[in-house]
Amino acid sequence: MTIRMPRNSDSRSAGRPLLPDAARLPAVVIVAACVAATALLGALLGHGAHTDPVDTTVDARVQAGLAGQHRLLLDLAWLGDLPAITVLAAVLVLACLLRRRYRGAALVVIAIPAASVITERLLKPLVGRTSLGFLSFPSGHATGTFAVATALTVLLAGAPGVPRAVRLAVAAIAYAVAAAVATAMIALGFHYFTDVVAGAAVGAGTVLATALVLDVLVLAWRRRSRARSPAAGTGGRPAPAGTAGRDRREADAR
Repeated sequence: MTIRMPRNSDSRSAGRPLLPDAARLPAVVIVAACVAATALLGALLGHGAHTDPVDTTVDARVQAGLAGQHRLLLDLAWLGDLPAITVLAAVLVLACLLRRRYRGAALVVIAIPAASVITERLLKPLVGRTSLGFLSFPSGHATGTFAVATALTVLLAGAPGVPRAVRLAVAAIAYAVAAAVATAMIALGFHYFTDVVAGAAVGAGTVLATALVLDVLVLAWRRRSRARSPAAGTGGRPAPAGTAGRDRREADAR
């Protein structure tokens, strides 16, 4: 008699892709749009402290509407500082490890620092746009907060047992907080509107691109592992119980 043990839900979680099949094409489209928007804005607005009509209009309205809220704006801006982003990322990694979602932990560990490096080490020096004497394009605060919000959304999309309404609510709150941080940076004068748009694009695009790549790499690795498995010749099915012993007895009889 063969006893089959029930599958562990943690094992299924570990093997679940970051992006469901239905989300992969939209993710590719979003990544392409993020890259195109960042490249276009960087080409149009680089090298100097100048704005376009959109920046002039939006920035003036944001600063006028939030005048007198300096303390609140500073608190919101703090959420996008490197220490706060690091703590949020560490919490996500710990949650993934506790649930044995190692692919999710890898996503956070790789994507959020990568987004920061792209913004701070690549795009800011390359574009050269300034605000208050500092390189401003893209916004590092927007990059970090939107990267965290997107990583949380991706992790929730693959979380078993979480109602759809809860996933949507948490994702909406995360993006609302990210947008509030970006708005605070505009109101404080540290960034232009298009800086935070590019920062959001870099943060979200980097996380989605990393998720796509991780899913592809894990799928390719699993296919190679199955191809090299000794059971591959039998379709991956183990030999029926007792077959090995019967073959040995038949060989001894001959």
